[in-house]
Amino acid sequence: MFTGIIEELGKVVGLEKRGDGARIKISAKIVCRDSNEGDSIAVNGVCLTAIDITKHSFSANVSPETLNRSTLGNLKINAAVNLERAVTPSTRLGGHIVQGHVDGKGKFLQAVQADGFWTVQIGFPKELAPYLVYKGSISVEGISLTIANLTDDYCSLAIIPKTWELTNLSTLKGGDEVNLEVDIIAKYVERIMLYGRSEKKGEEITMEKLSKLGFV
Repeated sequence: MFTGIIEELGKVVGLEKRGDGARIKISAKIVCRDSNEGDSIAVNGVCLTAIDITKHSFSANVSPETLNRSTLGNLKINAAVNLERAVTPSTRLGGHIVQGHVDGKGKFLQAVQADGFWTVQIGFPKELAPYLVYKGSISVEGISLTIANLTDDYCSLAIIPKTWELTNLSTLKGGDEVNLEVDIIAKYVERIMLYGRSEKKGEEITMEKLSKLGFV
């Protein structure tokens, strides 16, 4: 589990195709300090298992499913990537609960600067719309961000200077794909509402029934 608070901006220094999968090597310092073989490190919001760890780099195998579902399949040598180690029981949860399981690919639309801050617009696939709410949390490229404005097609995110400086948001261009992970709590609530049981044993609660009751 992660918090979406990026610890370091790493760099892709190795890419090796392995069948339908791949192995990537990433130059980094902070996340390598106390990481051991088999530890989890989030790369642009994707949970990967670190191997071949040195003081200045680590590698990871990437499955075909991960390459297809996330933007890792688009990485190139020297690409900047957001890095975060998995949380420990004593870690402050500075962002929100991020699993490192990408729900879909979004699109970086634009970034507008004003008074030292940035407003970033991210387009999202329609299937993720039910899980996004105004002032709610979303993980973009592994970064825990708060939705400042929401439409049917995109959300706006307020970015502080520190986040702009320490993440790969500043390297993105209009049309670039980004990894999106919605709040896991929203998915659990949906599951409970759709598949919970009513007082009448064995009767399944459906969205139609909830609508008639005025819940949706």
